[in-house]
Amino acid sequence: AAFFSENKEQIRADLLKYGAIWFRGFDLMKSVAGNREMHEALGLDPCLDPLHSSGLRKFASERDALYEEVNKPSLRQHYIGLHNESTAKRTAAYAAFVCFQRATEGGGRFLVADGAAILAELKPETLEKLYNRQIRISVSNLDIPPALPGVVKEGIKGLVDVAVAPKFDMDLEMIYESDGKPGRLQAVETAESPINRHPVTGLPVWFSNTHNHARKLRDRRPCGVPEVGMTEVFYADTMVPLDLEDCEEIKRASEKHITALSMEPGDVLLVDNYRALHGRDVFQGDRFHAVTWFTWDQNEAWRGDERRIVEKNAFNQAINQMMDWLPKDFESNQS
Repeated sequence: AAFFSENKEQIRADLLKYGAIWFRGFDLMKSVAGNREMHEALGLDPCLDPLHSSGLRKFASERDALYEEVNKPSLRQHYIGLHNESTAKRTAAYAAFVCFQRATEGGGRFLVADGAAILAELKPETLEKLYNRQIRISVSNLDIPPALPGVVKEGIKGLVDVAVAPKFDMDLEMIYESDGKPGRLQAVETAESPINRHPVTGLPVWFSNTHNHARKLRDRRPCGVPEVGMTEVFYADTMVPLDLEDCEEIKRASEKHITALSMEPGDVLLVDNYRALHGRDVFQGDRFHAVTWFTWDQNEAWRGDERRIVEKNAFNQAINQMMDWLPKDFESNQS
């Protein structure tokens, strides 16, 4: 850990300048305890995953602020597109992605891309269109019989809105058939711009999950997500899904700037979540990667309410307890 404490200021400066740093060849981070020593030496302040309250994020080691990445066998062949870890309400400042076990039968490269480079790459007419119209993202689907009476549909809509939506800590609107499928109720985020300015440097960046969430892109690559979790991206002014031309331009610009990393045990990728987007390629066999999220440690007003992992709400506890009863995808002997 001495290397990180002695070089803390330079590492933090490089992270701000470049958006990501790949640490390789360290034995320290091959264990959970060593990984924690690393980020403590850098003075990073752990926080909750932006989707923590949903119960969909499971700890690998709660005391070490370490969440599991997407390692499940059922999602081996699911390509995770580029995204910032954020919702319209909550995000994190930094992340440390650590490899404890690489995919045993190949694949699983970690994907990272510079949001500033993507922004500069996109066609001006595409950027202007998306900036002016903004986007909205649907995060879940509930398919009910389209022949149900309107009053019943509205009752279901109200129930979902009250019982489920608050758990995701997002501003969601329940909308029927926004993607054209009869009877489909979708939870849709509020309108947002796909362009952001980095809060420290002021650098304009592409800050959008469209590459990961657009249905026209997901349907054209390996995808293991069930229909209930399939996402879509809409023009905010019309609630029409992004057209194929815009999706393909986002794909072209994003993938031109992807760096695919074959991480080894002990490798850590430190990411500025406001500058860099991340994803994951498909893999075979078993894989165990994990991540710790960090809040602003020098800007108190930017932190938000949940800046430290102290306790989980009841919904999250129930979901994680249920997940603990299920067969484990990977057993780590790290402590």
